[in-house]
Amino acid sequence: MDITYSSAENEFREEVRAFIAAKLPDDIRRKVRTGKRLSKQDHETWHSILAERGWLATGWPKKHGGPGWGPVEKYIFEEEYVKAGAPRIVPFGLTMLGPVLIKYGSEDQKQYHLPRILDGTDWWCQGYSEPGAGSDLASLKTKAVRDGEDYIVNGQKTWTTLGHHANRIFCLVRTDGGGKPQEGISFLLIDMHSPGVEVRPIITIDGEHEVNEVFFSDVRVPAANLVGEENKGWTYAKYLLSHERTNIAGVGFATHTLAHLKTIATRQMKGGRPLIDDAIFASRMMELEIELDAMRTTNLRMIAAAQAGGEPGPEASMLKIKGTDLRQRLNNLTRQALGPYALPFVSEALDDGSNAETIGPDEANTAAMTYFNTRKLSIFGGSNEIQRNIIAKQILGL
Repeated sequence: MDITYSSAENEFREEVRAFIAAKLPDDIRRKVRTGKRLSKQDHETWHSILAERGWLATGWPKKHGGPGWGPVEKYIFEEEYVKAGAPRIVPFGLTMLGPVLIKYGSEDQKQYHLPRILDGTDWWCQGYSEPGAGSDLASLKTKAVRDGEDYIVNGQKTWTTLGHHANRIFCLVRTDGGGKPQEGISFLLIDMHSPGVEVRPIITIDGEHEVNEVFFSDVRVPAANLVGEENKGWTYAKYLLSHERTNIAGVGFATHTLAHLKTIATRQMKGGRPLIDDAIFASRMMELEIELDAMRTTNLRMIAAAQAGGEPGPEASMLKIKGTDLRQRLNNLTRQALGPYALPFVSEALDDGSNAETIGPDEANTAAMTYFNTRKLSIFGGSNEIQRNIIAKQILGL
């Protein structure tokens, strides 16, 4: 599908391309292109480069340190940084907590926390899911009891992405056990260095330490760290999740994966001919490309609505379902294109400078890692089954 941009939007795209080409460090670009592990320092380096240019908090208004872009500029930027091999911007402070604080936080919270997100002083993680309270998030059990000028927090969070890097966590906690479950939840900001906070690693099926368990044992949190009103946290949580789900869809990442798949299919041979010329494989790839075009159109419709002053609604659930499903299927087809070369997986080979031997094309090991890692996409941010329930209730009225 051809998309027509204005001359100003095309000029902006060229500006983004030139900036990334000039400023993205070669070693970070190489790691992204070859699927190597990125260090915390790699992320912080790229974040600081973007922050210096004023392009880090792409969805924030200028008065809070963002670039003041509209949705189209934000879409163009995300498309270009994926295409250029720039690392994903860690979203927790920038695209999750930041918008919540801007909309619902106190002035003191905005003035203190927003600059620290921008300059990298604080690395935030998300404390939503718990054992037994993942998709059914309203059943969470982590408690916060008011004690003078503090809350005392006890409980456990799980699947806390990059929590081992973070010094701050935004949490949903139960402050009232009566009434409907959603009505007793509050949104609390917690210092990860507080006494009683413990982080334990969870190793995922691709061998990565990306997620964690976080335990709270009599952790004292200043009451000033409550966002908005007590027991109104479910409202803020839903607002945050609408932004997260739009981001999870990953139109730019799917576009890049499809282009990479075509490159592999051009090189890989079947029966003496390039795999891309095989009718069955080509039809599978074309089906995914058609679905990607349809998803891109849906995303652009949401952008147009946001340009007119709207905010992500249940349509974000549609985009999350389709985006995560499509990315999983693209990664699966990539492994099929590589054939038996995609079977072995050597985790050590993902370390920069590793001499671990792999079999087959360079991208084979990375394709296996990506396949395993993206199994999570249809679960986190609210499982796709839950997203279908949201669509059924809020759009179809069922």
